Amino acid sequence: MKLPNPDKAFPVFEALGASEGAQITYKQWLLRQARIVLIISLVLASLMRLLAGQDFIPSFLFCLCISICCSSLIQGMSRGTTWLINRWRGPGAERATWPGWPLMLVCLIVGSTLGYSVGNQLGSWLTGIESVGILRSGPRQGLSMVLLSLLPGLAVTYFFVSRSRLQAAQVQAQTAQRQAAEHQLRLLESQLEPHMLFNTLANLRVLIALDPQRAQAMLDQLIAFLRATLTASRANTHSLREEFARLQDYLALMQIRMGTRLRASLDLPAELAELQMPPLLLQALVENAIKHGLEPSIEGGELHIRASLQGQGAAARLLLEVRDGGVGLASATPSSAGTGFGLHQVRERLQTQFGRAASFQLSPRADGLPGTLASIRMPVQTNPASQTL
Repeated sequence: MKLPNPDKAFPVFEALGASEGAQITYKQWLLRQARIVLIISLVLASLMRLLAGQDFIPSFLFCLCISICCSSLIQGMSRGTTWLINRWRGPGAERATWPGWPLMLVCLIVGSTLGYSVGNQLGSWLTGIESVGILRSGPRQGLSMVLLSLLPGLAVTYFFVSRSRLQAAQVQAQTAQRQAAEHQLRLLESQLEPHMLFNTLANLRVLIALDPQRAQAMLDQLIAFLRATLTASRANTHSLREEFARLQDYLALMQIRMGTRLRASLDLPAELAELQMPPLLLQALVENAIKHGLEPSIEGGELHIRASLQGQGAAARLLLEVRDGGVGLASATPSSAGTGFGLHQVRERLQTQFGRAASFQLSPRADGLPGTLASIRMPVQTNPASQTL
């Protein structure tokens, strides 16, 4: 008979202390069962020593043999019963993880009775002490022996079933919370895409009246931009390299309308290029800087997008900055103030995906020059989690 791999994933019944579908290694399962059997044997041997004055070592050996036999038979019967239930239900039905209380009680009674008899004989062989078994004792004494072996198994089973159900409820609650957060994130992203498109179409409408030829070039650039961003907008995360590439496409689109009034530069260190971030998150900040900072200024201004790393190790944070040389927060006119929808979406997306681990700040430039600085700090993500919807 081939022994199971001790490090292989091992499905555990709820009766053994795991929630439905849980996996542990065979080695972990054996160690847990050994601890349970050892504790039960020590407790029973100590009680026999205190209440009946029996020698501890022989009592412990008897209890250990009986506990091992009872545990092995009960769990073997429960697993066999569960296997039969799943075979009877068929491959398409929901898979049972334990027999249920009625059948489990049968397994406990039969397994405890047989386990006590076999363990008692094994204990007699190890200690050389002859002990009366269930079959050779009277009805009352035999019933006491069965109850003595049944109660620990019943208590352990009840404890693990109750704990597994509590774990299953916690897992369901966490899954529901995660799904709600994911749905909210999808809603925020789906709201942000039309917002960007409407802003761009409004700019295009103005340009059609002023310069049809440039408007045609802008429309061609818009079509290419939307094609490039379609995949990115349907992913959970993408790399900083892809984010900055989409920003270059968008800035090329705005460059057609603003000409030399828009002077943009992007700074992405090569070692940060593959770090992950929510897609098109910087898009809203760049739009905000152009619409509310640079466009109200007759001269326009410079726009600088930069990525850097703050801190080291587990405390490291990714810093994303969008700095413009526009009119600044204090000089924004009512006509250019807007609704704040894009910035609100940025805050909501960060809060939904990272909670307090991320932050967003909009402030005047710290160098004393006119303009605004928008900065995002978020946890460093190195593994792609992008799964298209």
